[in-house]
Amino acid sequence: MKKYALPAIMLAVFETIAISLWLTKDDLFYLFNFSYIGISISLGIFLYIREYKHARRITQLLVGLYMLVYLGLICNENMQIEGFWYYLFTGVFEAATIHYAVAKIFGPLLFGRGWCGYACWTAMVLDFLPYKVPEQPRKNIGWIRYVMFVISLVFVSALFLSGVGHIESIMFWAFLIGNILYYGVGIFLAYRFKDNRAFCKYICPITVFLKPMSYFSVLRIKCDKDKCVSCGKCKKVCPMDVDVTDNSRKRKNGTECILCFECVKACPKDAL
Repeated sequence: MKKYALPAIMLAVFETIAISLWLTKDDLFYLFNFSYIGISISLGIFLYIREYKHARRITQLLVGLYMLVYLGLICNENMQIEGFWYYLFTGVFEAATIHYAVAKIFGPLLFGRGWCGYACWTAMVLDFLPYKVPEQPRKNIGWIRYVMFVISLVFVSALFLSGVGHIESIMFWAFLIGNILYYGVGIFLAYRFKDNRAFCKYICPITVFLKPMSYFSVLRIKCDKDKCVSCGKCKKVCPMDVDVTDNSRKRKNGTECILCFECVKACPKDAL
């Protein structure tokens, strides 16, 4: 039963968050929300251990569609970074602020960029495209995501400083239009660079939060040097160009790992 420890731990973590927020906020929604996400993620890890090839994609669709369709489109919550800035400026610790705190600011200390691999609704669509393994070298244009980060902050700040009314309505339309643009740009870049994850590497502003915390992540892909034969198969299948054979935290693109386990599945010596 030891091999099922990870999904059990992940479920326990999310249930702790769910119950804590339910009791402190006195809102049953948080119990449902984080229990659902925890069960979905734990299910994906469980299915992966059972060697079901679509395990991660199931979790990705369960969580991604829930965040996009239910929370975003039905509940009118802006779950993008603009929504985080909005709730942060209004001093309200709910919706996007809680989501960011758990999944993208403090959560990565435990599970790194797991959000990108198992829950992101943008990557959920992009991962259906044909370039699952990058066919071109990584470009040196990652600075664009920092520009996008600043633009999102300036956009929401301008709304507050200008005293515009009906900001909640603007936030909903920003979420809707923003997602359309993200999908459009993501699909264009995927075909332009022959890389499904090009958007994640160069454009996504969320990585500004994720990368520094992921450096200290507890859950990491590690290499057993005694088993490794330096065949390079793990590097060839990694969608994020991570050198998983280097166990140091300074390994190449180390904070980009999305815990997709493609490298683990490709390793012929079970060294990862």
